[in-house]
Amino acid sequence: MSKVELIEKMAKEANLTKADATRALDAAIAAIIDTLKQGQKLTLVGFGTFSVSLRKAREGRNPRSGDIIQIPEARVPKFAPGLAFKEALNKK
Repeated sequence: MSKVELIEKMAKEANLTKADATRALDAAIAAIIDTLKQGQKLTLVGFGTFSVSLRKAREGRNPRSGDIIQIPEARVPKFAPGLAFKEALNKK
């Protein structure tokens, strides 16, 4: 599903215009990003938890040349699905 398809589904399910659904989705994504940038985690009960983890600096190899390169440390987003979300996926 693409972002456009998600917006169409949101608009239909919530009885919104596509423009309103787009603004709502963009605002939700921005809020998640802002929260994670501050180093906080965001929990949506029944859906899951977004958090940030620090990946340490390490050595890697350039696949083309084989040269050793330094990969800097980076903050990476993580998502842990909630129990209700997992159960909803496995219902028949």
